[in-house]
Amino acid sequence: MNHANDNAPRLMAPKEASAATTLSRVLLALMAKEGRFPAPVQISEKRLAYVRAEVEAWIDAQISKREIA
Repeated sequence: MNHANDNAPRLMAPKEASAATTLSRVLLALMAKEGRFPAPVQISEKRLAYVRAEVEAWIDAQISKREIA
């Protein structure tokens, strides 16, 4: 994995994960519950975050699944 910003924070807000995947925050939460997306980390009583490396790995896996014509 060679991403442009190696100094990025290790965690990403749901809004950022949503932007990175182009999927809504609600859909990401549902997919995480179903085991189809990395589960978020509870970082405080009312705050969740996703592990950046896990989200990026998930995106890479989706890209590798496509069929190139």
